[in-house]
Amino acid sequence: MYSLFSKKLKNNTKNQFGSDQLQPELMPKHIAIIMDGNGRWAQKRHLPRVAGHKQGMEVVETITKAASDLGVKVLTLYAFSTENWKRPAGEVNYLMDLPVTFFNRFVPELIKHDVRVNVIGDTSKLPQKTQTAVNNAIEQTKDCQGMVLNFALNYGSRTEIVGAVQTIAQDVATGKVDPAQIDEQLFSSYLMTDSLQPNGDPDLLIRTSGEQRLSNFLLWQIAYSELVFTDVYWPDYQPQNLVDDILAFQQRDRRFGGIQVKEGENKNK
Repeated sequence: MYSLFSKKLKNNTKNQFGSDQLQPELMPKHIAIIMDGNGRWAQKRHLPRVAGHKQGMEVVETITKAASDLGVKVLTLYAFSTENWKRPAGEVNYLMDLPVTFFNRFVPELIKHDVRVNVIGDTSKLPQKTQTAVNNAIEQTKDCQGMVLNFALNYGSRTEIVGAVQTIAQDVATGKVDPAQIDEQLFSSYLMTDSLQPNGDPDLLIRTSGEQRLSNFLLWQIAYSELVFTDVYWPDYQPQNLVDDILAFQQRDRRFGGIQVKEGENKNK
């Protein structure tokens, strides 16, 4: 079965992206993307910032399809952070309208590609129209068995971690959890990404636009993620860029704190 899947994926990749260099066995199962550069993309074209967000939404559709076709299991997109409320009211309002437009148009395509929608973040603070669009998309795609399209909406990693600690403390106080039981696995189960297991932690994190910071995104989960920073603005990001970033990932030596011992080599050297 694996060899058939591998051959199909290689052919699919070559046909769509003109590349047969990707190794299916090294495909990242979970890719997380900080979609940055929408505003600067628009400003360089003497357009309002919202024009960049509109084009960025088009790219979300394109990259979602590409990631699904490449065999990615989870695609997490940083759509709106807890800090983004500081932006001008007009821009925030536009960003809150985007999920409504996106899901109303794109859900049939998601279902066609067998993609299930998931959301992490405090959606209770989003406008009702945004909450309704998100909840409808989750409900409409709940039976899809392919890739998970995971949006981080009103998400902040520090808020997530503090919330997990508070809940664990409550469970300890009520006797539900013994403090001696608290380890990395238990802590991870209290995070918003627990529903994505066994692929809760990204293998690859990509940030577009040339910025090289994490911006309060999945701080616990990316402990051993490979990071790729690209100068491409998100509205210009295309499937070939995704392939290039995956190729960069596949060339990394992922040791998770250990070492790679070659055959015949003394591991104690």
